[in-house]
Amino acid sequence: MTHPPYQLGLNQQFSSRLAECCVEAEALKYPKPQLLYFNEKLASQFDANFPRSDDALAALFSGQEIPTDAKPIAQAYAGHQFGHFNPQLGDGRAMVLGELKNNDGKLFELDLKGSGPTVFSRGGDGKAALGPMLREVLISEAMAAYSVPSTRSLAVVSTGETVYRDPPQAGAVLARTSASQIRIGTFQFFAARDQYDVIKKLVDFSIERHFPELLLPLMQHQTNTALAFLNVCISAQAKLIAQWMGLGFIHGVMNTDNMLIGAETIDYGPCAFMDTYDPKTVFSSIDRNSRYAYMNQPSVTQWNLSRFAETLLPLIADGIDDGGNRDEDSLKEQAIELATQAVQSFIPQYEQTFRLLMCDKLGIDQSLDVDTANLIIDQWQQMLFEQKLDWTLSHYYLTEHVNTHASDKVSEDATAVKSNAVDAANKLLSACSNKAAMKEWLTMRQTHSSKTVEQMKKVNPAIIPRNHLVEEALQLAQKQGDLSAFNALLTNLQSPFEWPSDIKYTQPAGQKFNDEFMTFCGT
Repeated sequence: MTHPPYQLGLNQQFSSRLAECCVEAEALKYPKPQLLYFNEKLASQFDANFPRSDDALAALFSGQEIPTDAKPIAQAYAGHQFGHFNPQLGDGRAMVLGELKNNDGKLFELDLKGSGPTVFSRGGDGKAALGPMLREVLISEAMAAYSVPSTRSLAVVSTGETVYRDPPQAGAVLARTSASQIRIGTFQFFAARDQYDVIKKLVDFSIERHFPELLLPLMQHQTNTALAFLNVCISAQAKLIAQWMGLGFIHGVMNTDNMLIGAETIDYGPCAFMDTYDPKTVFSSIDRNSRYAYMNQPSVTQWNLSRFAETLLPLIADGIDDGGNRDEDSLKEQAIELATQAVQSFIPQYEQTFRLLMCDKLGIDQSLDVDTANLIIDQWQQMLFEQKLDWTLSHYYLTEHVNTHASDKVSEDATAVKSNAVDAANKLLSACSNKAAMKEWLTMRQTHSSKTVEQMKKVNPAIIPRNHLVEEALQLAQKQGDLSAFNALLTNLQSPFEWPSDIKYTQPAGQKFNDEFMTFCGT
């Protein structure tokens, strides 16, 4: 069915201002595009002329009918993949249509993942399978519900084709939004080619898009632009990784091409959430040496930021005021020292952010001295590890334990919600193999507790995308075309801090499933 040409409401700032960073792209023609998922709530946040019919939405989000104000492009980037540098990666199966303005006037890129091959495909078919695209919906929308910065999933369209993976699967295209998809690898692409004029443009564009708070001091010539940019990127990443760690989220493929400068989570292929707390947890089938295990995520982020800092060294040197005496060797040494200091600040920033987050999760006073707070946090984590307790449920049960013990007793006419809270509070101790250790810790926690549980409730979800539930939903969708389990799981994930009516959405998988479970990149 052919639909008349129309304008969606797209801007083209990236492609017009950073033309060196992209190439033209074109979607494949697919036989039977069918809309399977459309995020109407997210769509309503944009000033956009989305089509009204499912057929027209399917045509748009599969790239079959391009709005007249779109300019499909594939972005260039390089990257360190498991520590090994590849100078040319780029969007091998995705194209950006342009930027949509949200209701607050901020711009967000709209791209189609699985739209077909580009010049960056490196021999791949440029297509995507249904399961991984639905998986990205589940995880990214859960992250949004947790208030974790993330790309967002706008739509999924089945293509009517089979894509040849192992095993063959139904093809699909994911439409997603992001503040931008400028990556550490984008800077690496041009640094590897000594194109620092382009890196300068990337810095300026990224500041305007992601960190406008820097614009005024930069206009007043109060700071070194590239160094200020590096520092603000480091701070943003410290906050993001702390949020990941607080949720027990394991990204699985933290290559530099999968780390966005704007500190949004991207690429939901091998990611997963931890059930039983174990710092060494890793799920990714391609992470054979556990490089990206849960416990390694902060140190890997710092390593990635070091690679990012290297791309900025010439610009940092240019921004140093040496009184007009341009001694290039001296400036290079100063730039390295300044960049090193910035990168070394990541771990202290991350540790502080994570400590304050854990204070909220455990309901202890954020103003506690560092040593005392760390002692309480460390003993809690050690107890979870030794007793093989579930990360998510332990924090949720703790919240309800604190909630129900905030008063002397629960009234006899307690609501069902209150009854659920009492039940959950009781389970905190019943889940323990060493109840005495838990009681001792609870006594210590109480001594330093905060005055309210409201903050605990905001950071301790009852529901995460449990790996076995995600797999169940995807298998039904892929093998039977049945989206009922997917839709039910997604609905529950969108209200993750509420105890669900069906308890299965809170329960971890059995030990056998967890021992055998692996995630894959989805390409």
